[in-house]
Amino acid sequence: MARRARLLMIQGTSSGSGKSTLVTGLCRLFSDAGYKVAPYKAQNMSSNLYSTGDGCKMARAQAIQAVAARVQPSALMNPVLLKPLGDYRSEVLVNGRFYAEMHAKDYYEKFALKQGLPVALKALDSLRKEHDIVVMEGAGSPAEVNISKYDIANMLIAERAKAPVIIVADIERGGCFASIAGTMQLLKARHRALVKGFLINKFRGDQSLLEPGIKQIYNLTKKRVLGVIPKIDFDLPEEDSLTGGPGRPDLPQESWDWQIGLLAKAISESVDIPKLEKVAGL
Repeated sequence: MARRARLLMIQGTSSGSGKSTLVTGLCRLFSDAGYKVAPYKAQNMSSNLYSTGDGCKMARAQAIQAVAARVQPSALMNPVLLKPLGDYRSEVLVNGRFYAEMHAKDYYEKFALKQGLPVALKALDSLRKEHDIVVMEGAGSPAEVNISKYDIANMLIAERAKAPVIIVADIERGGCFASIAGTMQLLKARHRALVKGFLINKFRGDQSLLEPGIKQIYNLTKKRVLGVIPKIDFDLPEEDSLTGGPGRPDLPQESWDWQIGLLAKAISESVDIPKLEKVAGL
């Protein structure tokens, strides 16, 4: 019987919620458990690029995740990549190679669904044939209703792939519970059904203070919070310069591995990993 990897998708209530960090840690934890793991982000926008051995370009975040998964970085892990040029224009790379320069309007209306989504699904299928689990990452928020019909990075790809979704929210910025509830309210009913739980990220303090909010979120959504992740200090390069995170863009690749270990340890101590394995069908 042909291999067909299980899926687990991490989406966020906003940019900077910690999706990339969480996927990095989970890739290492699933690898430690003996699974053959691959990261995947259907469409990414980043100026921080990584060159693969075959000369392709991919977002450095997915390259770090591949290192965490103990596999070679591949452009299939980031099949559609937008390198911003300014003035609403981006360089579009498909499977690691230059495709075109596009205005955002043309990208959404002419490329995303007709070409981007088929490319993304084909890349995901290729990864599923070679691995036990693919840990997928969304982009921004799945509840950007103004572009949701073109948003191939979040619920459209999750729906087509039948991927279970965990939504992570950043409590450090404030409004964590409102962002979870609002995200769920704005999602289409069929997309809400894909969501299997939530994670709260970047928490400092007494976790018992969160219990009233956690209970109310369950009452509103009938979905559980599966972990509260503490604020983690690490030096891995950030996906882009907009998050203002602690990452060091100049951190050499040979130092990535022990930083990944720090993330994985913190996540394993604060997240219900067996529950995530069950959600993924492992």
